[in-house]
Amino acid sequence: MGNIEDCRFHKLMRRLSEVGIISVVILNFNGKGYLDNCLSSMRSQTLKSYEVIVVDNGSTDGSVEYLETHYPWVQVIKNRTNLGFAGGINSGIRQAKGEYILTLNNDTQADNRFLECLVGPMKSDASIGICAPKMLFSDGRINSVGTCISRSGAAWDRGLFQADNGQYDAPEEVFGACGGAALYRKKMLEEIGLFDEDFFLYFEDVDLALRGRLAGWRCLYVPDAKVNHVFGGTTGFGSELSVYYGNRNFLWYVIKDFPVKLLVKSLPWIIGRNLGVVLYYARMGEGRLILKSKLDSIKGLPKMLRKRNQVERKISENEIKSFIQPWAKIPRP
Repeated sequence: MGNIEDCRFHKLMRRLSEVGIISVVILNFNGKGYLDNCLSSMRSQTLKSYEVIVVDNGSTDGSVEYLETHYPWVQVIKNRTNLGFAGGINSGIRQAKGEYILTLNNDTQADNRFLECLVGPMKSDASIGICAPKMLFSDGRINSVGTCISRSGAAWDRGLFQADNGQYDAPEEVFGACGGAALYRKKMLEEIGLFDEDFFLYFEDVDLALRGRLAGWRCLYVPDAKVNHVFGGTTGFGSELSVYYGNRNFLWYVIKDFPVKLLVKSLPWIIGRNLGVVLYYARMGEGRLILKSKLDSIKGLPKMLRKRNQVERKISENEIKSFIQPWAKIPRP
């Protein structure tokens, strides 16, 4: 009976993918152990008009073979090498048929009304380009209820590590969404461009959110759309990857996207933060890694300056400043 049900579900998904209201793009890199929970939660969604695309970034753990055997209704994109979050997700978006794109980490498990709740605001308000769900850790604490940025370039998940006591149970406009679980309007992406593949990993979602804001699109936090996330399940919390790319890229998006006056006024905070993180990681015994990160960041600045000319800027600087906090409020675990 299981094979018959899988076949029926496969045919149903093929028919619905032609409608393609939502294209779910899941990035996978050696995450075979997470796929069952993630894909099972997609299969149990109350909203059925969607397609699922799993982008495999050159896994060596048998992920592709596992998907082809156990999840024939999933479209699998096989990248030969690891293209990072930005390149991997972009390869999925380019194949997507939906008018809405859900980016999803492989180490997530969504509530069965997740898609239904998340897409509702976008269908009713054409000005919304991004929707941020309520992302929770397995112990019930908050992972992300939207993202925040400061004038130093620091970015963090709103509500991170807080107990979920109802303080974020109301829908509200936020700066942006964590790319590990975020819904994007395809029309917005066609206007402003996809994730910047030069970022590879980390801050590509912040860059995209700011570009969306500059082009006049809004981001709404949707508390009824809930998803559990194994924080750092793929890259590892505090790993060398996160230290290197996180500290390289936060300077890039600021130089690329900040309006000119805001950028000039923010320089003391930007310089101060960059010097501060070098001292911090040097004390933590990661001096070589952080220096490489900063040197590579500086080397990439000319390219980011050239990219400034490609950024759509339709709203006033004051509208952007209303979402930029004076000081970083990054919580520690």
